[in-house]
Amino acid sequence: MQSSSLPRVIASSKETVSYFYNETSAKYHYGDGHYMKPARLALAHNLIVGYGLHRHMETYTQRRATEDEMTDFHAEDYIEFLKRVTPDNVKYFSKFLERFNLGSEDCPVFEGMFDLCRLSSGGSIEGARRICGRSDIAINWAGGLHHAKKFEASGFCYVNDIVLGILQLLRIYPRVVYIDIDVHHGDGVQEAFYQTNRVMTVSFHRYDGAFFPGTGSLDEVGLKSGRNYTVNVPLQPFIDDESYAHIFRSVISNVMRTFQPSAIVLQCGADSLAGDRIGTFNLSVKGHGACVDFMKTFKVPMLVLGGGGYTIRNVARAWTYETSVCVGVDVPDELPVNDYYQHFGPDYRLHSQLVDPRQQNLNSREYLDQLSAHIAEQLRYVAGAPSVQMQEIPPDLNGSDRDMDWEVDEAEDKHPDVRPEGHDAVGKDGRSRRREKEPGVMNGMELFESESDQDHDPVAP
Repeated sequence: MQSSSLPRVIASSKETVSYFYNETSAKYHYGDGHYMKPARLALAHNLIVGYGLHRHMETYTQRRATEDEMTDFHAEDYIEFLKRVTPDNVKYFSKFLERFNLGSEDCPVFEGMFDLCRLSSGGSIEGARRICGRSDIAINWAGGLHHAKKFEASGFCYVNDIVLGILQLLRIYPRVVYIDIDVHHGDGVQEAFYQTNRVMTVSFHRYDGAFFPGTGSLDEVGLKSGRNYTVNVPLQPFIDDESYAHIFRSVISNVMRTFQPSAIVLQCGADSLAGDRIGTFNLSVKGHGACVDFMKTFKVPMLVLGGGGYTIRNVARAWTYETSVCVGVDVPDELPVNDYYQHFGPDYRLHSQLVDPRQQNLNSREYLDQLSAHIAEQLRYVAGAPSVQMQEIPPDLNGSDRDMDWEVDEAEDKHPDVRPEGHDAVGKDGRSRRREKEPGVMNGMELFESESDQDHDPVAP
């Protein structure tokens, strides 16, 4: 049964919600067979409009972030490289590929790469500015690219729009909490704010030391003035709605009470849904969306972002449902007819049966309670909300860290934790877990017709 122990809460007075989308973002293509499919943005947007949710929001076309805005966090030479390199000239930049971690299966150089980075970042920057002003909630489903580092790409992420959005918030708000419900650890955001007490990062993710990116243990708590302001919740495979709600509510209630943030950034990576091509959790759409619902109860300005999610029909379901939660509008389970309707078969439901009852939840209540107790003890050393002198960005982001090292078919769904090389490619037994991929045939919206088709459906006209 797909349920959640977090109650649905609809505010008595509707929040002002800003929504950012640019159809161009959905047209880019990482390459044949790549897990990341920007077309998921078009599927989600069509459902959102089909349900009429756009009528309850202030809608904006994503603008492109400027290079100056992106270098608020990223190194100038890295952004210059992203701007200049293309599939046509990449051979002339070979010596820089390893330096910036590009050209791999995870982070290929593809046509329009830099423009996509500018769009996702522009949406998060503008979303942050909106909640610094008149909006209570801002949504940018193209954002949430939490693995990108100051000097390099990582895990399908090139520019860290989340960090750029948080830096905007810190111009106005003294304290920001970042919450990440992607199945993967939010390592890029954690690293960016590891030494400041103005941002608390809280990541719920699978962790066993091998699953990508291999970070996110309980022992990672921050450094210097940021010590104890990094919170990690390492989870085991196949966690279900009830268990996820239990640990999420427990940890977040403690965080909000202790840290008292002025703004929230919520990364809603949908690879934590059951049946994801890469993820190994067992959450329903309602169970995932319950986290958004719960965060609304704190009535703190909130920036809501996308993230991972590789079974794109389910990504669209989740982000549509979570948009309805943000605007406080109940929507019917039956999906509205839209341009991509056939991709949601055979049931054509918002709350499709995703959860696999055969999977054993490896997170016992005892384990979750131990996690909660450990984190509560860590938070005991956060002596209330820090008193800060207002400044544009935390001093540790001004350069002190510059020198630090810092289409799927049923067969694929049976092996959701298999990643390309570099993403848990080698298991504990030392054997390769990499699955050979057949090249797909791409149309304009990268919805595949080959055997590796994400949804195994014909392409929409």
